[in-house]
Amino acid sequence: MAPKKPSCLRSLLLPLSLTLLLPQADTRSFIVDRDHDRFLLDGAPFRYVSGSLHYFRVPRVLWADRLLKMRWSGLNAIQFYVPWNYHEPQPGVYNFNGSRDLIAFLNEAALANLLVILRPGPYICAEWEMGGLPSWLLRKPEIRLRTSDPADNMTKIFTLLRKYEPHGPLVNSEYYTGWLDYWGQNHSTRSVSAVTKGLENMLKLGASVNMYMFHGGTNFGYWNGADKKGRFLSITTSYDYDAPISEAGDPTPKLFALRDVISKFQEVPLGPLPPPSPKMMVGPLTLHLVGHLLAFLDLLCPSGPIRSILPMTFEAVKQDRGFMLYRTYMTHTIFEPTPFWVPNNGVHDRAYVMVDGVFQGVLERNMRDKLFLMGKVGSKLDILVENMGRLSFGSNSSDFKGLLEPPILGQTILTQWMMFPLKIDNLVKWWFLLQLPKWPYPQAPSGPTFYSKTFPILGSVGDTFLHLPGWTKGQVWINGFNLGRYWTKRGPQQTLYVPRFLLFPRGALNKITLLELENVPLQPQVQFLDKPILNSTSTLHRTHINSLSADTLSASEPMELSGH
Repeated sequence: MAPKKPSCLRSLLLPLSLTLLLPQADTRSFIVDRDHDRFLLDGAPFRYVSGSLHYFRVPRVLWADRLLKMRWSGLNAIQFYVPWNYHEPQPGVYNFNGSRDLIAFLNEAALANLLVILRPGPYICAEWEMGGLPSWLLRKPEIRLRTSDPADNMTKIFTLLRKYEPHGPLVNSEYYTGWLDYWGQNHSTRSVSAVTKGLENMLKLGASVNMYMFHGGTNFGYWNGADKKGRFLSITTSYDYDAPISEAGDPTPKLFALRDVISKFQEVPLGPLPPPSPKMMVGPLTLHLVGHLLAFLDLLCPSGPIRSILPMTFEAVKQDRGFMLYRTYMTHTIFEPTPFWVPNNGVHDRAYVMVDGVFQGVLERNMRDKLFLMGKVGSKLDILVENMGRLSFGSNSSDFKGLLEPPILGQTILTQWMMFPLKIDNLVKWWFLLQLPKWPYPQAPSGPTFYSKTFPILGSVGDTFLHLPGWTKGQVWINGFNLGRYWTKRGPQQTLYVPRFLLFPRGALNKITLLELENVPLQPQVQFLDKPILNSTSTLHRTHINSLSADTLSASEPMELSGH
């Protein structure tokens, strides 16, 4: 029986674009005074200076720390979204526990003396998986998303606002302190001087402002979204955003400069700012080969495969995120290298191809790639498809995942498929309890392969950043927690943020698990650093990416890509 809908959800899902929550709301008031172009809070003129923070990108144990730093910065409010897919993972099943406890987050904001500007959705964008809409909506193949409420694009200056709204308070709900990152492009930054100058100019006009983002956080697990402009652009695991508070929760020079600006217009809290969190370095650590992903297929898909003449999408088999394996068998012997591809851009999003367990290469969305395969009649053809995050921006973006078209080998359309929806996180979580099967380890492993290592922490535990030099692309877990994707070869992000609470203290063993999808370095080592690396400097990387599409963006046009 599905849990009942919490009473709080009914009030959150009102058709509101902006709601200001106040402690003891029954005795307080908030009014838009259009006659005098201002807000009134409890009857007095009021202007908010706010910052965006996404509770769903910050572990619960860190909420209070981030909110305290935002209040110290001079903010009197925070703004955040409520992602529908984070709280209703399946139709009629709701989750408001742990880091999804919305009421607990609101209480933490109240304790920090911060007002809340609530943006409940149901669509949020936010560079979040499918813009906050649950992927189970796509189980209806003909569904048309967001067709009754086109996305706004209010980017004109306040004088244009006055053309349509002659009276009322001036508000900038999303003043960008930085920008997001995409795999394959450079790390985005925005200078301190540009951010502070723009804020000061708006505050001089008497405007209320929300800074997006004030603390970005992390796209843990598979929660990153994606954009599309000419080609599919997946968003990185880090959502640092070059924000005033870094991904690890540390104050940056941008924060102190913004606090100085805010202090010219309203009082800021006195007292010292909480110091940066302690950081640590560990390693390098040499990881051990556990085995090919195919060796664990019975454990990864205990219910067995779903059979169909043509390949089915993730949504059709109720696989929301992560990976799915497609399997068929060659119907005749192929003696010469023969083209293998998926027509009509039918790979969503990356396909790792194997013949009889031997890795052949990768097919990628929006790339006109072909592989050349050989094999005997009855050879096993496996295609591991990775969902790289659903489109989070744009109207009617029904971003189905998997093989959207049947693959072609030579002149033959391949049929008779088995689909294995993989529960990799479940396997990693209970790895210690399992009797692992034996596997003939290859001399030079390639393709989807598990690696792991247990290690102690000899000193005090601190925040750290996992560096994977020489590795290609994959997924990482620390003590069963899914840190997210790494893509060292493509960049720009080179390290993954590891909050200290994920690690066991001195005397206990920690375990790191990697699923490397392509190629492993000669020395399969990783290292935990005390500083992040969010921008790779590889010229090879940039040259390769620029060759992908004529629509590759220039540095002068980042703001056209996405909306929040």
